Formats: sequence, C-alpha cells, structure tokens
Amino acid sequence: MMMLDHLWYQRSLWRWFLWPLSCLFKAIASRRHRRFLSGEASSYRPPVPVIIVGNISVGGNGKTPVVLALCEYLSARDYHPAVISRGYGGSSKQPLWVEAEMDASLSGDEPLLIRRRSQCPVVVGANRQASVELILQRYPECNVIISDDGMQHYRLARDIELCVVDAVRRFGNEMCLPAGPLREPVSRLHYVDRIIANGSELPELACDVMTLRAQNWRRVSDDDIIPNIPTTGYALAGIGNPQRFYQTLSQQGLKLDGYIEIGDHRRLSAAQIKQYQQQVVFMTEKDALKYRKLAGPNWYYLPVTASLPEEFYMFIQEKLEQLYAVGS
Repeated sequence: MMMLDHLWYQRSLWRWFLWPLSCLFKAIASRRHRRFLSGEASSYRPPVPVIIVGNISVGGNGKTPVVLALCEYLSARDYHPAVISRGYGGSSKQPLWVEAEMDASLSGDEPLLIRRRSQCPVVVGANRQASVELILQRYPECNVIISDDGMQHYRLARDIELCVVDAVRRFGNEMCLPAGPLREPVSRLHYVDRIIANGSELPELACDVMTLRAQNWRRVSDDDIIPNIPTTGYALAGIGNPQRFYQTLSQQGLKLDGYIEIGDHRRLSAAQIKQYQQQVVFMTEKDALKYRKLAGPNWYYLPVTASLPEEFYMFIQEKLEQLYAVGS
C-alpha cells in the first residue's frame, strides 16, 4: 500500500511507465459513462428513487458516514430508506440480508456498521438489481434506496448521484488506474448532483463540506461507553486512509506507543491478536466489528458522526419531492 501511495500521491516517475494502461482504462470508463447517459446501455430502474453515494477514486473517502447521515435524515422525515452495498470483504455469493449480529466476514465491514448504526435494512451483493429486488420483497415499505458505492455500476439507474472526495488526498496525480487512484477521470464530477468534500473545502469545486464529529469512546468487547480511556496505547486502523484516524487520536491528546497498520478491510492475524491481547488498542468503529468476540479488555473504538450543511439536506428533500411528484 505504501508503494501505491508513493505512485499515486507523490508524483512518482514510475507512473509514466503505466501511463498507456491508464489511458486505456480512462477510455473504457468514459465510454461506459457515455453509453449510460445516451441510453445505449440498458440499466435496471427500481420503482423507488435511488441515491448513489460513491467516488471516483479508490480507497477510503468517507462514504459510510454520508450513508449513515442520509439514513438518519430520511428516517426522521417519514421515509423508509434501505441500503445496498457490494459488501467488500464479505463471503456471500448471493444477495445477503444483513443482520445486526452477523459476523463481518459474511457481510463486509461497512454494511454491518451501517446496519447496526442506522437500523435500516441492508443487503449486500455483487448483483445490485437482485439486492434491490430482495429489499422490495422483504421490506415493501421501502421508498428510497441508498447505494453505498456503485457510482460506476451503470447497470443500476440512479436519481441522485453524490460523489465523496477526500479533501486531503484529493485526486492524487489525477491519473486513472493503474498509474493513478482514479476509477474515472476528474471530468466525471461535472455529471454528479453534489460533491461532498471530506474534511475541508475544495477551492476549485463547488462542494458540501463534511466534518466528522467524534463521539464517546466505547469498549470493543461489550460496546460500553468508557468516559476515561487510557491516554497511551497502540493505534489500529484497517481503513483506506489511516492517517486521518491517527490525526484524530492526536487531537484528543492520546500518545501512541505504535501503529498497527494492516491495510484496508484486513484483519489481525491470530498471532497479532495474541500479541496485543493485554495491550491498550485504539481503533475505528469499522475495525471493532471484526473483534467483538476476540478483543482484549482494553481495546476501544471511536464512533464518528458526519456533519453536513443544511443546504445539502434541502437539496435531497427537494429532489425526492420532485421525483415523487413526477411519479404520482
């Protein structure tokens, strides 16, 4: 991962060796989008509105907090949202109805987190049409689908596209895979409904700034709120951008004895769990889901909540009202 960070975000000269492949990737991605816009490529349109929460770059950008914020906002206004996800890291081959007590190895980290935090129905699966159909079959009250990722999945029609951008890492060297971190070129942003900047403004783009507010620390083994956690320990961050978590720990005045970097969606080995069993370990909420039955007595996680501007929610509300007015 460190090699990719150097290649994608530090202007490594090696990117030019991969430039031809990036040009090919960009051409294919752009063609797929044009075919979707023109209607040349067929897509499934569900009978309820679809909100896509996606990005144009790989790695953690902050989609999950946005999905949770939308679930909370819509549920409070008499909507009945449900969430679909690819379920990265999950083992199920068919659309899977996620239960709150399910093991993260079945569902994937983010879908389980969304299910537990939002209490909304969540289905994971590679076939998003099948996932939507399962939701509508088992939860007929559903009147809006939120897709966690899927911006490049053009077989699913969408009514609202939200693109989340990491305001620190931004677009790296602005090249498409494999020479850069982009799934689609930056010009793709001209077609989305809203750009959400995670952390701070993007001066060159009109965007909604999302800030993440830290909540109370909780113990991994039992979810109990812990008012006074130890002030030193090890940091575990199996996420796309661990530096953001380390910065949060520093802002809280915690001193770290070391970092346990395992890569996005990865797990500690049995040997590592044994090694850190009696140590103080600070981790993200996503990581904590993997270790509920294996955690040491001093393993803690930090939930975060997204804060988005009122204008963003007004747009969502007005857009849904328009969609329902047209369909009535």
